[in-house]
Amino acid sequence: MKVQLKLEYAAFLILGILAFARTDYSWWWFAALFLAPDLSMLGYLINNKAGAFFYNLFHHFGIAVLFYLVGTALALPYLQAAGAILLSHSAFDRMLGYGLKYPDSFQNTHLGKIGKNKDSNQI
Repeated sequence: MKVQLKLEYAAFLILGILAFARTDYSWWWFAALFLAPDLSMLGYLINNKAGAFFYNLFHHFGIAVLFYLVGTALALPYLQAAGAILLSHSAFDRMLGYGLKYPDSFQNTHLGKIGKNKDSNQI
């Protein structure tokens, strides 16, 4: 199942790249902003619940698609580019095993535990 999920996320990454290619923005923008969604982790400075909320908000496929579609409908290329980058970044993160976060800790994701101690809490 892990291989299937990684292939699915690779497909979403390619889709995001193709969506960005449909914008008129330079690829430098894509490269420069690719890691920008990770700024949402600053929410963890407040607490785990806030951190998980902001992380999940900026790593949700639905939000990425919504940005892209609204940008397309309203002819706002910066929203299209933002949606494509969000989708690409989120798919890349999930390929690496970083899923959406549960509010109890950063290491607890919908794809399983991450980090150094991930095996110590496995059932």
